[in-house]
Amino acid sequence: MADDSGQDKTEDATSKRLSDSRKKGQVPRSKELNTFVTMIVSAALFFYLGRYMVSGLVDMMKHQFELSREVIFDPNAPIMYFETAIVEGYSVIAPLMIILMIADLLTPLLMGGWNFADEALQPKFSKLNPLQGIKKIIGIQGVVELIKAIIKVILIGFVAWNLFKVYFDDFMSLSRLNLDQALFRTGEILVMSVLVLSSTLLLLVLIDVPYQLWNHQRQLKMTKQEVRDEAKESEGSLELKGKIRQMQMQAAQRRMMEAVPSADVIVTNPTHFAVALKYDPNGSGAPILVAKGTDLVAAQIRNLALANKVTLVAAPSLARALYYSTELNQEIPRGLFLAVAQVLAYVFQLRAATQNGWGKPVPPSDVQVPDEFRQ
Repeated sequence: MADDSGQDKTEDATSKRLSDSRKKGQVPRSKELNTFVTMIVSAALFFYLGRYMVSGLVDMMKHQFELSREVIFDPNAPIMYFETAIVEGYSVIAPLMIILMIADLLTPLLMGGWNFADEALQPKFSKLNPLQGIKKIIGIQGVVELIKAIIKVILIGFVAWNLFKVYFDDFMSLSRLNLDQALFRTGEILVMSVLVLSSTLLLLVLIDVPYQLWNHQRQLKMTKQEVRDEAKESEGSLELKGKIRQMQMQAAQRRMMEAVPSADVIVTNPTHFAVALKYDPNGSGAPILVAKGTDLVAAQIRNLALANKVTLVAAPSLARALYYSTELNQEIPRGLFLAVAQVLAYVFQLRAATQNGWGKPVPPSDVQVPDEFRQ
């Protein structure tokens, strides 16, 4: 490919460039969007499932700490209580974990969509190059990520500090509540705090998502030379397809020519069209067109027929009608039965006369072709 270092990337990415980038795993993604969705879903789950989770935790703690003397001195008790704690704890947090996992799987659909790229999983030693890593850190992308991180820390820190001041008295009063009340109140504070912090991240999401989309398009932009080179590659593939089609046509023509010696008659224009017909008098089908052509191909059919002593009959209107109405290896249309029957009758009479030494019959001079088959 030509050197593009001196050209500006001003052209939008082509469909092929976009497709190749997805295969390499290059799709727009926003970490802020993923974090926001995870936090807002967590807050909503805590809001709706908070009482259930707190009650489950309280029951688990009561069961774990209300031990009798016999249980304390039982050597098998720790294992049994540990297993029970795992089961109870999992049953409490399982709904939260399952819904969060589903949310994480669905979040990519909001931006970039799902993309399974095998190329992205392949090891690349260039990724281990420390110079490339330094370029990413001190490059535009690194500066943008640094600015986002600073804004995120300042914004979340500011909101978290104000939340702490708002709920400071509530935290201090937790010691005066019993265990159940303290846990429920703590849960309420956490839910409200997560909701507020999640809402704070919405501002970063509204900035980061458009930026990531714009940056993805910018990275995929192409120079004019790259667009031209891609067009040349595409044309090359078209040339290859054309070559394949040409070879297929040549093979089909060879097969067609191989059928000419076995034909019963060649109907000619007499120079511009030639159509080879084969008919089985003992069969139940109509005559079949086994070869056809115009100009040079027609001349080849005629020469091959003469070399193999296949009868030629000049019937211009019928030759054109057969050429345009019938494909290779297909039976002739019903509307041309009478006209072709006239030609075949002459052919069979000519064969009989040749075998028996009779006088040659007169070729058909007025073969009638229906108007709908005239070209």
